[in-house]
Amino acid sequence: MFNSIVMVKQVPDTANITGKVMKDDGTVNRSMLPAIFNHEDKEALELALQVKERYGGTVSVITMGPPRASEMLKECLYMGADKAYLVSDRKFAGSETLATSYVLSEAIKYIGEFDFVFAGRQAIDGDTAQVGPQCAEKLGVPQVTYVEEVISITNDEVVAKRRLSSGVETVSSPLPCLMTVHGASPACRTKEAKRVMQYKYARTNSEIRRDDEFMKSLHAKRPYLTIPEWGVEDIDADVTKIGLPGSPTKVKSVESIVLTASEAKVLTESDLDIESMIKELIDHHIIG
Repeated sequence: MFNSIVMVKQVPDTANITGKVMKDDGTVNRSMLPAIFNHEDKEALELALQVKERYGGTVSVITMGPPRASEMLKECLYMGADKAYLVSDRKFAGSETLATSYVLSEAIKYIGEFDFVFAGRQAIDGDTAQVGPQCAEKLGVPQVTYVEEVISITNDEVVAKRRLSSGVETVSSPLPCLMTVHGASPACRTKEAKRVMQYKYARTNSEIRRDDEFMKSLHAKRPYLTIPEWGVEDIDADVTKIGLPGSPTKVKSVESIVLTASEAKVLTESDLDIESMIKELIDHHIIG
C-alpha cells in the first residue's frame, strides 16, 4: 500500500484574458476571470488514483489558495481522493514559486508520512514548472519530472516513463519521491455519482455559517465532510519565507499587449501568402 499526496491548483482561465482583466501594473485581476482546475494537476490526480487502485493506499489532495479553492478540492473528492486540505491565509498573498513551494512543503510535512507526492508539470497561469521540483528539494526527496506513466512499484522503488521533447525515457527512483506529471498522461476520470452524493456537503470550517445548525450537526456526525483549512500558525511557517517578504523574484517591467481584430491576418494555403508572412516576420526581427 502506498500513500500519495497530490498538489493541485485553481488557476484563472487564461483563455479568456482581455484588456479588461489586466491591472495597471500588467498583472491579471484574478477576480475578473473564472477559476478552473489546472489541467496537468488533474492528470497528476489520475496517476495517484491509478496507484491506489493497483497497489492500495490513500490519495490526499492539497492546495494553497483562497477559500474558493475548496470547490476544486470537492471535485477531487468526487473523483476518488480520500482526503483534502486547504492552505489559506492572507499572509500567503504575493507568494512566487519559492515562497509557494516552502508553504506547500511545510504543509505536506504537517500531513505526515507519504510515499509519493504528485503534481502537474506546471500551472497555466505561470508556466514556470518550478514549484514541484522546489518542493522535492525542500522535502529532501528525489524527483522525477515529465512523468507520463507509472510502470511498476516495489516496496522501495518506482519505475516510470517520462515524456521528453525527443521521445520517451524510462527511469527508476527510490521511494519516497515527488513526480511532476506531463499533460500527455491519461486524462483524469470523471466524477462518480455516488461520491458526489457522499461529499456534496463537504466544507471548510470558514464556509460553515455560524447560524447554520444543519451543517454543523451534519459535520459533527460525519467528520470526513470537514476539509481541514490551515493558516500560517497551523503549519508553523516562517513569515519571512512567505508572501512578498519570502519572494525574491521581482518583476522589472510588464507590458500588456492585447491584439485587436485589425492586427490579425488570415492566410491561405498558397506559397505566396506563406512566403509573404515569413518575409514580414524577418523584416520585423521576429524570426531570423
